[in-house]
Amino acid sequence: MPFLHRPQVQKLAALTGHLDCVYALAGTPGADTFYSAGADGMVAVWHADEAAQDGALVAKVENSVYALLHLPERNLLVIGHNFQGIQVIDLAEKKLVTATALPPAAIFDMVYSQARQRLYVALGDGTLAVLRATDFKLETLLKLSEKSLRCLALHEERGELAVGGSDWRLRILDADSLQLKQEWEGGTNSIFTAGYSPDGRYLLTAGRDAHLRSWDVAAGYAEHRSIVAHLFTINHLAFSPDGALLATCSMDKSIKLWDADTLALLRVVDKARHAGHGTSVNKLFWPGRQNRLVSCSDDRSLAVWELA
Repeated sequence: MPFLHRPQVQKLAALTGHLDCVYALAGTPGADTFYSAGADGMVAVWHADEAAQDGALVAKVENSVYALLHLPERNLLVIGHNFQGIQVIDLAEKKLVTATALPPAAIFDMVYSQARQRLYVALGDGTLAVLRATDFKLETLLKLSEKSLRCLALHEERGELAVGGSDWRLRILDADSLQLKQEWEGGTNSIFTAGYSPDGRYLLTAGRDAHLRSWDVAAGYAEHRSIVAHLFTINHLAFSPDGALLATCSMDKSIKLWDADTLALLRVVDKARHAGHGTSVNKLFWPGRQNRLVSCSDDRSLAVWELA
């Protein structure tokens, strides 16, 4: 049920085993299993219900990993292997089923369209790669910027793909034709994270300028709200499964919980108050349980949080 008051937060577990910074988390809402990856090239699987147990190695790749994507209907995990391309792991067989080479650049984000059977990939050389989801073969490469594309968000109903980049710009593409529908300066520095609200009414973005911004989709993406949300770069934002909460995490070492409708700040989760992370918090994931949140950090650990 939606939170009516400020949620209390308790740290259930610190998950360790990665040998370097942890940059990526993936999973599927409704499932307690989640996956992590980072600078050490190790991809691990964990279970939110078994927080005391160690993770299990799913894959080991040569370079760092910034982006992971779980496709539950096919039981596949897509790994964005920096400077190499896409690798797809069959989770049941625990083996590589396909690999697709991409331009030698960092892979910052991936989104999947079930309706279009497409995988969209944001690359560090300013290129958007589009792959067929049926066999993960490359459909097209679209150069959008001279700087990195950092984040993607998909509005399936409107058929729109939002792209945020290090050139401070937001772009809205037609998800089918890839035609540019709209482009504007969406921040005063790099845009690192983007997501549509669960009701599809707003696009939320954040990044290096530490502002959290919402854009009114029906009003042509007019700016709806702008909040100075953190002290330093905001690395990621994620809505809770019921759409009641928005979580953000930052280079300032904190996680913040917001009312998803009003963007009122509800709770700050940090080292001093909650034994939080000691360095930059890079990614968030809400596992199957409504009251669980997972975070990962440059401190090489993941944390599982319980909200009440």
